[in-house]
Amino acid sequence: MKKTVTTATANQSCAPAQAGALQRRRFLGTAGTVAATLALGGAPAILRAQSVPIRIGYWPVAAGLPFYAAVEAGYFKEAGLDVQPIKFAGAQQVMEAMLSGRADGSANGTGAGNLAIGEIAQPGLFKIFATNPSNAQYVLDEFLVPKDSAIKSIAELKGKKVASGPGIQNVTLAKTVLERAGATGAFVTELPIGQHVAALAAGQVDAVYTLEPTGTVGRMNNTTRVLEAGVIAKYILGNPTAPWHGGAAALTTDFIRKHPAETKKYIAAYTRGIELIRKTPDKARPYLKGYTAIEGSLTNEVPLASYMLYNEFKASDVAYFQKFYDLFVDKGIFASRVIVDSLLYKG
Repeated sequence: MKKTVTTATANQSCAPAQAGALQRRRFLGTAGTVAATLALGGAPAILRAQSVPIRIGYWPVAAGLPFYAAVEAGYFKEAGLDVQPIKFAGAQQVMEAMLSGRADGSANGTGAGNLAIGEIAQPGLFKIFATNPSNAQYVLDEFLVPKDSAIKSIAELKGKKVASGPGIQNVTLAKTVLERAGATGAFVTELPIGQHVAALAAGQVDAVYTLEPTGTVGRMNNTTRVLEAGVIAKYILGNPTAPWHGGAAALTTDFIRKHPAETKKYIAAYTRGIELIRKTPDKARPYLKGYTAIEGSLTNEVPLASYMLYNEFKASDVAYFQKFYDLFVDKGIFASRVIVDSLLYKG
């Protein structure tokens, strides 16, 4: 409960001597408090260096695991950082928060396409320091159908009702995959990702384009099955093993400019989260709990995305990333071409 502190004032009718005595008592009392605090090894809050709050937006998908791990394993705290996770219902809201100054960055899993829209609206908005490339091997994106559905391929979704995650990136990708797989005439509607399994189970839609951990949730509760996974690499990039840089961890350029030391510490601590997943994924998986719909032993079942740091990009990685962005130009979603290389953090 917030305390309200009030300070009594001397009555204007007090004699000057009384007022002076009161002031001396106040001064001595304050000095004694300060001395006692310093003797205990502390200092008044006004004298202590204030840590810079770092507000990071995320939405509850498995790809955000490096961020969840860095928060819960204490990597940020060990670096002396005050990182404040902010949960959003969709990646578009994360980008909007960065645009409005309500967030200083994004966690992995935030749609790279959504971030690019923010870049077009405000050039120089952010820098990407890590992506979560996925494909048929490192699964993030997938089409699901009810467990007992007779549908065996995406092409059979022709004329069917299909839900996608919220935001322009998810909708555009869902429509493009359906189109390129031959499922013409499919009706695509936006639906919060947390409702995808329930919508399939209730028969409200015939299929969903979604992101993990949705597929794992549906499989484990025996209501859905994966129709096809790694669909963006296959149908958008033209190679099932190509890296789809669909999500990205970023910091705003404003934060980077104002707080260069904290920026380096933040990226280093975040990198520890990525390394934890790479080296000991079983130790990282439990951190999905509380941030996604996966709880308990189910965390052992979720397929994990790959991760790529800004200093690990090769020319081919940038090229595939650019191909993904150029789709949105072709579809008329981006008003202008966004150059991937200019968005990567340079260290």
